[in-house]
Amino acid sequence: KWKGDNSSVTSLCISPDGKMLLSAGRTIKLWDLETKEVYKHFTGHATSVSSLMFTTVKPMNENKPFDGITGLYFLSGAIHDRLLSVWYIRSDRKEKNAVMSFTVTDEPTFIDLTVSEVKEEPVKLAVVCRDGQLHLFEHILNGYCKKPLTSNCTIQIATPGNDGDSTPTPVPILAAAFCADKQSLLLVYGNTLQPIMEKVSLNTAESHICLIRDIQKVLSLKTDVAVTKVKTPVVNSDTKVLVPGIPGHSTAVKAPSSGKQKKKNKRKPGDTEESIEERLGALDIDVSKVKTPGGLPQTDSFAVLLVQGLESNDAEILNRVLNTRKENVIKNTVARMPVHAVIPLLHELTKRLQGNPYSASLMVRWLKSVFTLHASYLSTLPDLIPQLGMLYQLMESRVKTLQKLSRLHGRLFILVTQVAASESVQDVPEVNQTAKLVYEDESSEEEGSDDEMIADKDSDENWDEDEEKEEQSDEQEMTVEKEINGDSDLEPENESEEE
Repeated sequence: KWKGDNSSVTSLCISPDGKMLLSAGRTIKLWDLETKEVYKHFTGHATSVSSLMFTTVKPMNENKPFDGITGLYFLSGAIHDRLLSVWYIRSDRKEKNAVMSFTVTDEPTFIDLTVSEVKEEPVKLAVVCRDGQLHLFEHILNGYCKKPLTSNCTIQIATPGNDGDSTPTPVPILAAAFCADKQSLLLVYGNTLQPIMEKVSLNTAESHICLIRDIQKVLSLKTDVAVTKVKTPVVNSDTKVLVPGIPGHSTAVKAPSSGKQKKKNKRKPGDTEESIEERLGALDIDVSKVKTPGGLPQTDSFAVLLVQGLESNDAEILNRVLNTRKENVIKNTVARMPVHAVIPLLHELTKRLQGNPYSASLMVRWLKSVFTLHASYLSTLPDLIPQLGMLYQLMESRVKTLQKLSRLHGRLFILVTQVAASESVQDVPEVNQTAKLVYEDESSEEEGSDDEMIADKDSDENWDEDEEKEEQSDEQEMTVEKEINGDSDLEPENESEEE
């Protein structure tokens, strides 16, 4: 066994002398068929190589001896790559990169070229892209070219437009090939079910050529009417049909309907027309009984649309389904889709992950649901590693920068918060805490001193009154005692009389 690449080998090409072999997965290797060893390595492409072909038969430098492979050029194209690379085989084995490249508008789907046999003869290259355009290149391979080469001529096909609408509709070109005279092209365009072939002469003087073709008149899909040999027997109303079961049991056979009965069903001009409510009541449809099993009816239609879009590669249908943001719809759609559509869905998601970041954020939700719900099926696939190799490398390359981005995010967050805090502090004015007005009451102290003086006077007067009252009470007590004892003091007049 020869180990061609880390992943699966997607393209092979034999050298003009039949002694060398080109194999390509992502990297390109040149094998010596006699020794079964690798003669030379080339860097290749970031994605799987889809096409390999030699562009020259003889080396451009005719002075050196030719060993069958040294000095030749070969061309390679890859999936999802808009550059076609040209490689040069040298004997010193130092040059591993492409010497030149051709740029196109979209991913190449079909490539044809005219091999250059003479040094002065240019190589003619016809590339059909996924967007339906044909690019023609004409270049002499004479060494290293730094800038990518653009096409000398671009060919498109469009319809003339309808009578009411003058805007033409583009017709996709499916394939193109050079004729034997190398001066004309054989174009294949239209529908894949019924393609149209046309021979066109080359005219690379014009940079852009648009061919007007009315494919509506050329394409007329004929549908054959199916001829059936089954004849329905005509049964009379008098006959009886016996059914297995009870002996003598007969079933009524309906007589064939005649045209007269159909005419009776028509409404006469004098009859009243039934209302819509009566017609709906006659239908007797119970909406509550009509239920879709286990979920939303929208999810079923999404699953059918997704499978149809993957099989037909319709970008409009795929955009309509894959751009949804509802988690429940995504989970139910992935759960209801058939198993055979899981790998094509993963390939489509991988292709869209390489686009803009907005679509990548939506595709991650679909990837999460697919790996969660269909992990058991994916683990049973023998070729799972080559099928998901591109997706794994894409995710690994993005995860490598996650730690650096998180650190940068943290630093930027700290800076933004500090700037916002400083601006908020500057905006708040300083508060002047000194009182603008102070009021002092001068009469409060005088009133307090007057109240104290009055209180002192009142207390002294009360003290004198209390002493007088005590003396009067003592005198009254003394007189009462004397009267009781009969020793009352007599007046001086009474005393003289008694004497």
